[in-house]
Amino acid sequence: MAKKNDSGFQSSAGLMRYFDTENEKGIRVSPRTVIGIAIGLIAIVLLLEVLYPLSA
Repeated sequence: MAKKNDSGFQSSAGLMRYFDTENEKGIRVSPRTVIGIAIGLIAIVLLLEVLYPLSA
């Protein structure tokens, strides 16, 4: 009979340790800032579409 391969937890344990660590070297951006930037870019794109329409 074929043996069961029970290496699921061992192989995922390294990934869990990897993603649990905090990276202190990168820049930190708050979620509100990201949402604000996204809303601002959407507004700019919509405004440009009104001012400079692509279809004549």
